[in-house]
Amino acid sequence: MSRVSFFQSIRLKIIVILTLFLILTIQLIATNFTSELEENLVNNYKENVEDRLTVLERNLTDAFSTDRSGDGDGPTLQEDVQEITRRYSSDIFSDLKVIDSQFRVLGSDDYELVGKKVSGNNSIRMALVHGLEDQDTKRLESSGERVYVRLIPIMNGESPVGTIYVEAKIEDVYDQLEEINKIFLNATILAIVVSIILGILVARTITKPITEMRKQAMGMARGDFSRKVNVYGQDEIGQLATTFNDMNDRLRIANQTTEEERRKLSSVLSNMSDGVIATDEHGKITLMNEPANNLIGISLDDAKGLPIVEVLQIEDKVIDAKELDEAGSLTIDYSDEEQLFLVKANFSLVHDEENHFMGLITVISDVTEQEKIDRERKEFVSNVSHELRTPLTTMRSYLEALTDGGALEDKELAPKFLSVTQNETERMIRLVNDLLQLSKMDNKENAILKQRLDIIPLFHHILDRFEMNKAEKIYFERKIPDDSIFVMVDQDKITQVTDNILSNAIKYSPEGGKITFQVIREQQRVRISISDQGLGIAKEKLDKIFERFYRVDKARSRELGGTGLGLAISKEIIESHHGHIWATSKEGQGTTIFFTLPLTNRKRGSQS
Repeated sequence: MSRVSFFQSIRLKIIVILTLFLILTIQLIATNFTSELEENLVNNYKENVEDRLTVLERNLTDAFSTDRSGDGDGPTLQEDVQEITRRYSSDIFSDLKVIDSQFRVLGSDDYELVGKKVSGNNSIRMALVHGLEDQDTKRLESSGERVYVRLIPIMNGESPVGTIYVEAKIEDVYDQLEEINKIFLNATILAIVVSIILGILVARTITKPITEMRKQAMGMARGDFSRKVNVYGQDEIGQLATTFNDMNDRLRIANQTTEEERRKLSSVLSNMSDGVIATDEHGKITLMNEPANNLIGISLDDAKGLPIVEVLQIEDKVIDAKELDEAGSLTIDYSDEEQLFLVKANFSLVHDEENHFMGLITVISDVTEQEKIDRERKEFVSNVSHELRTPLTTMRSYLEALTDGGALEDKELAPKFLSVTQNETERMIRLVNDLLQLSKMDNKENAILKQRLDIIPLFHHILDRFEMNKAEKIYFERKIPDDSIFVMVDQDKITQVTDNILSNAIKYSPEGGKITFQVIREQQRVRISISDQGLGIAKEKLDKIFERFYRVDKARSRELGGTGLGLAISKEIIESHHGHIWATSKEGQGTTIFFTLPLTNRKRGSQS
């Protein structure tokens, strides 16, 4: 383990956290304080301005309302206004003007402006025309200082006769705030320095025992359990150090035991090709090799710590892992609707020197193929036995009737009995021939002689033959293109497939029904479909009709002489031609069998 740098250490983190907390606290206090201080200073300044303007407004109102229509010995309005303006001007006002309704300055702290007209901006105009007050804070273009602008109309009754225009220097207030902010900044810097010093001291006190425990942990990781951590107090860190020393002793003992178990498990796993799962004394998984991961479909990271009963999905068979030793072995079915999957699990308990249960070793293997072969063998034997027993039973009954019952002398019954016996014999011969053909296909002994063939005339020939020999009143509809379609096929095998499908369609078609034979050329293949108007096949049985000896209607199939192998043979033949065969059906509306064959590649100069 590499040495921890200062920039990655917990000491730096403690210092940074303390500093950030202090900065945040000071920043919150400073922000709130300066905001409140600014508001109070500005409001106090404006109140001071307003108090002076109130007295000024009252005197100016009296001056404007004085009757001056006498002998003319008294002062004029301009003189009165100028005197009042001079008397109430102060350092707080940077600009003071009294303007009459003609936009003429009657009084000002700047004597050069008295008697002159001023440009009537919008605020002055609103005050002189409508008697509206106005206040604003703006910056002077010449100096950039902020001033408080106040407009107060002078009223004579309901009519404005003049206005007071005042600019008060409010920049001094903001200068005071700036000085206060500098004080807070200096205090913040000092606080940060102090907090860093305190953080170093506090962090050193906290991290010193932690650093020692880290070094001891690194030694334990290397297998050195001889050292101890110093205990500096009885606080939480001291108790942690004491607990760490206790853990060191326990780990030394546990390490010895674990090493023994590891050697055992390593020896077992190194000689196993099947999946191996190990558990602790509680039946929870601690170890699993790669074959086990592949078989049960869960990785060690996901399965670790889970009960083996839950992971293997055998809760319905056992409750506790200890019961698995009594079971010995189990075959677990992980099959779904699409695929059969069986796993065999062998269980063995592990005990310590005192015969205490320490865990479980489970060896699992895939037995799906073995089970498939066994099931197919049993099913095949059962089907063959069943198919042979029926005609043999029939033959024995009729032969016994001929030999024991005197039917042999009966010229009417004897030929009938012999005819039935002959039919059953031919049925067994067909069954045996089909079985031999399937056996040759399974063993790759049935050679396929492919040749380039125009498939259209072949299908017409087969349909002509069926139409000529049919006994029932069944109508054939041909949807076959006129142009040629060339494929590489074994003509006899494709004829056999077509015969099997057409024979089934005829068997299950009602009298007067229609069989539709359709050929469609697709991009890389030709698709053939044969549809009947029979009773149809249920959806859950549709995928099974290509299995050996499977019959949808067993009674009717035997009555019509079927062996149950026709579609199975057809499937083998089509797949050997790299084609595909399938079926669609609706109950009460009939069945359609599809099969495809790959088209031959067009050669230069040839036509297809």
